Amino acid sequence: MYQEIRVKLLNLLLSLSDALDLASPQLSQHQMRTAFIAWEIGKQAGLSADEENNLFIAALLHDVGALSPEEKVEIHSVEVEDPEPHTILGEKLLRRVPQFMTASHIVRRHHTEWRDLDPSDPPAVRRAAQILYLADTVERAIDRKRFILHQAPEVTDYIRSLSGTELQPEYVEIFQDIAIREDFWLDLMSQRLYSVLLNRGPCQTCEIEVSQLLTISEMFRDMIDFRSRFTATHSSGVAAVAATLSRLFGFTEPEVEQIEVAGNLHDLGKLVIPTHILSKPGKLTAEEYALMRQHTYYTYTILNTIGGIQHIAEWAAFHHERLDGSGYPFHLTARQLSINSRIMAVADVFTALTEDRPYRASLSQKEVLSTLQSLASRQWLDINVVSLLEKNHDEVTGILHERQAQTRLYFETEFSAPIAVTQ
Repeated sequence: MYQEIRVKLLNLLLSLSDALDLASPQLSQHQMRTAFIAWEIGKQAGLSADEENNLFIAALLHDVGALSPEEKVEIHSVEVEDPEPHTILGEKLLRRVPQFMTASHIVRRHHTEWRDLDPSDPPAVRRAAQILYLADTVERAIDRKRFILHQAPEVTDYIRSLSGTELQPEYVEIFQDIAIREDFWLDLMSQRLYSVLLNRGPCQTCEIEVSQLLTISEMFRDMIDFRSRFTATHSSGVAAVAATLSRLFGFTEPEVEQIEVAGNLHDLGKLVIPTHILSKPGKLTAEEYALMRQHTYYTYTILNTIGGIQHIAEWAAFHHERLDGSGYPFHLTARQLSINSRIMAVADVFTALTEDRPYRASLSQKEVLSTLQSLASRQWLDINVVSLLEKNHDEVTGILHERQAQTRLYFETEFSAPIAVTQ
């Protein structure tokens, strides 16, 4: 069985930050590039190590409050019409993680002009928020279709034009000193930026234990699921069912925690799926279904870049694989699917069948169990996992409903009003 794990926080943040920008080629590495710019300015500004770390975390996750691919593209324009909603939701998501509390305040202010910053905020937050505002503005001003050194002077002139109005002159001057260096621009646009930041960036010595990883996975779970009221409690339900079934199988507590992380992140790849497909009330077309089938691939590739959790990546990403090899995206067979992956597949189907969806109402207990048995008889799901769930149906269902009620309350009180919820 698996023992306690420790994960390098920087590796985790870079991978999850990269996931947030998969929605469109227009967004590729946006947050990572913004973090690089902010880090360069922060170094020259003489920030302390703690300030540098908090600024870097905030920059890597500054658009976490933009929940849909469409919104992410919209706020990437040079002129953002209304930046407030995504900064408010971003702060709410980040502050659930104790290590991200300061970063959450920075994210809340990262579209606030320097003269409008709240004087009651700590000076470190005001400094970081203004640096992040500048860095984000620089990245959004870059034309991705042009060679970076051909446009660097124009971008620098544009930032200079905002000095004293939107941007604090002190940090504009620092940026101008950095902007004369070709290596700055070439690193910024390099395909190797992930490696540059992983090997040289802040937070090098920060490691987290599985309990902290679980909290961070809950934050990303909510970001994934809160795009629609139909999915708002799905991943929390899958995580609860998978963890319960693991305990019933007699797994160790460290492994139960890790499979709960996998449950929280199993739909991470849905960040690339347009909202209208996720919320479509009717049957998906062949083209739409092809787009949907990529989500587990991205779940795997994102999580597999985080050192030390390859097994969690597999448990999370293999939930649409089938024992007979007819699943997706890897078409694995029974001999290639661990019991943890099989548990995740059953947990996902069971939870989905008990939920209302745009195209159908939730099924009755009899219908749910009948469907699971049918899928097991066709060698799509593991019969032993299905039988264990059936024998302990009341316990599993009780835990599922309790967890989903907690998540639903949080969604309705903190998120449903500001979010344009798809009906």
